[in-house]
Amino acid sequence: GGVAVGWVLPDFFVGDGADRSVFIMFTAAALSVSALAVIARILSELGLMRRDFGQITVAAGMANDVVGWVMLAVFTGFATGGVSLTGTLRTVLGLAIFMVLAMTVGQRAVDYCLKQVRRSGPNLPGAIGVVVFTMLVLGVITQYLGIEAVLGAFVAGVILHRSRFQQPEVLENIELLTHSFLAPVFFATAGIRVDLGLLASAEALIWAGVVVAVAIIAKFAGSYIGARLAGQTPRAATALGAGLNARGALEIVIASVGLSTGVFSTTAYSVIIMVPLITSIFAAVSLRIVVRDWRGSADEQERLEREEALSRNLVVRSQRLLLASRAEPASIAASQILHFAWPVEVPVTVVSVDAVGGGSRRSGAAPDITVIESVLFEREVDHRNLRADDVAKAIVEESKLGYGAICVGVATRYEGQLYSPMIDELLLRATLPVLIARRAHNLTTPLPGAFTRAIVPVTGTRSSRAAQEIAFGISGRLGTEVILTNVNTRKRAFSQALGLRGRGEAPESSEQVTDSLMSGALTLGKEMGIEPVTQVRDGSQIGETLVEAAEESEADLVVLGASLRTVDGRPFLGQTVETVLERCDANVVVVAMPPISRMGE
Repeated sequence: GGVAVGWVLPDFFVGDGADRSVFIMFTAAALSVSALAVIARILSELGLMRRDFGQITVAAGMANDVVGWVMLAVFTGFATGGVSLTGTLRTVLGLAIFMVLAMTVGQRAVDYCLKQVRRSGPNLPGAIGVVVFTMLVLGVITQYLGIEAVLGAFVAGVILHRSRFQQPEVLENIELLTHSFLAPVFFATAGIRVDLGLLASAEALIWAGVVVAVAIIAKFAGSYIGARLAGQTPRAATALGAGLNARGALEIVIASVGLSTGVFSTTAYSVIIMVPLITSIFAAVSLRIVVRDWRGSADEQERLEREEALSRNLVVRSQRLLLASRAEPASIAASQILHFAWPVEVPVTVVSVDAVGGGSRRSGAAPDITVIESVLFEREVDHRNLRADDVAKAIVEESKLGYGAICVGVATRYEGQLYSPMIDELLLRATLPVLIARRAHNLTTPLPGAFTRAIVPVTGTRSSRAAQEIAFGISGRLGTEVILTNVNTRKRAFSQALGLRGRGEAPESSEQVTDSLMSGALTLGKEMGIEPVTQVRDGSQIGETLVEAAEESEADLVVLGASLRTVDGRPFLGQTVETVLERCDANVVVVAMPPISRMGE
């Protein structure tokens, strides 16, 4: 459509002395691109970003963006150096080499820099410095190659976004600066060059209408037909056609470059600038009409509900996981718990730390994690082998590079201790939730058996909710029966009653408290697609009662939540946790939650 329009537009649309073929290329590029930022904003404001068609729209818009920038780079080379085989090959080859080096060497350099500035925890100024420096360097390189500097900035954004060491706060701050200052300046500069007086003649106005009509109809038709060929429903294809019709900054950039290189006249520039304004309004209005009262398929609704529940979780979220391991049986059990509890889309980094101390180095090659990779077979897994004097410190420093939780395995006992000295140190320093997996007693196989039944105590605390998330995640993958267990002790009920009376309130009965706690846990289970069963037990010692409950129900898994505390310089997870770890024969998982103040470090 753009080629046809560029071919028939009158000469007063073409810049003085410009080659008509280059003008056609610029017109085609301007009409064919979409605006990823505008599309994303419209979808977000309508709450459609996570819908199936919304994800496809963003993916298609992203691909369209990349192609648009490449077209701009090549066509700009034609405008400045003329259309020739030699010039074309030079531009395309230089662009290809730049893209390859940027995505390989450049990506590694950016990852290294972002990793270094984050070594001691969140470092917003340092990360923003890396972003600005990367953008300027790549912009200078593309400008040197005879390609617009904006292409280098675009590639810089792609590289920075791909880095797993990037901090989410950086994007928020850059967007704030962009929306409040840079974008208004950009659009104001573009608007200053627009001369609407040039469209006063009937001929110019008619041709402007032709350009806008072709831009809307051709984009809608292409999107609709492509979506139908890809198996989308008519309504989804219509929504894609409406969403991808939005144009924005890229089209304005193409128009600006066309004007500055003399390809576009001021009349053509003014008409091209009108296209993103009109199509963005058209996209927003038409998309709102298309999706009205459309909830999507049952599978899509289930996925959206699951994602919404996941976003509210404390521990089982979408952030990368850190598994500390030397491939011993305890670590294998931890990897199995991790794999079943978290969605398969969550990537995992397996870190093996060789201890160096007393002038000696632990001998031997890096541990073979083949078994762990087999357990995590559906996930993205990378392995890092570190050497450090302080193993726990090395793991904690690694955990500050954008992880959501730390997972470790422990043996049934470690030289008379419930935890190893390394795990004690890890718990003292951790700023993330720590999942500790202890294999069942007397287990002779590398992996525990299938988890058929799990006991989860319900106390109404943050750590209790975290334990429920782990258990419900496992149940969702394996069909494990989850038994929510509340232990009713006279001491707790009496303390609650005294506390309420001290505030002048009537104390609730123990049954009311239990019902309230169970109701919250059952609601969480329902949100995660699980239907747990409940039981209430009376007992003076919660730990002892939980061990008895696990034995009587023949549970092969107990999941506990614990708040990290320090007693006499060592971590203390509570008497209940220590009792269950000591006496329960089943597999035990403890989710240790650090203080909220420490999680912000």
